[in-house]
Amino acid sequence: MEDGTSKSPGYCRDTDGDYDVLQWDTREDCEVRQILDRVADKWSLLVIALLDRRRLRFTELRRSVDGISQRMLTRTLRHLERDGLVSRTVHPTVPPRVDYELTAMGATLHDTIRALVAWTEEHQNQIATARAAYDARAVLEREATEQDVAERNAVARDVLAGRRG
Repeated sequence: MEDGTSKSPGYCRDTDGDYDVLQWDTREDCEVRQILDRVADKWSLLVIALLDRRRLRFTELRRSVDGISQRMLTRTLRHLERDGLVSRTVHPTVPPRVDYELTAMGATLHDTIRALVAWTEEHQNQIATARAAYDARAVLEREATEQDVAERNAVARDVLAGRRG
């Protein structure tokens, strides 16, 4: 394969062996980016977490995911099913009963989500401290900028009024 060519349109690594972490983020046709966009959205994470406990019907999922619309839950489940993370079983009853559950691959993703949640819980106090420090710096910077603008405006008024020269 020629230097600089890709194995396929969805292949996101350089052919020279060096991995550029930003490459998947800049190519629209990159499957890694598409998959991360899918599994990292808030609705998918919640659905995967709920289905890790047990198989659920659509209405049970809808009641359990606060704030999700019927349309968004339907779209989320279809995308997760298409990606092979969730399986859908239709039971031939009247009315039809549809169950959703994680596939084996979906269960491995839940392990990763659980690790991310554990990391978040472990570091939440440090993150809160960093946020508070950032917010305090932002306030001070904004006040300093406003004071600088006010001083420049005062100088400009004085110059226009002929008081400085």
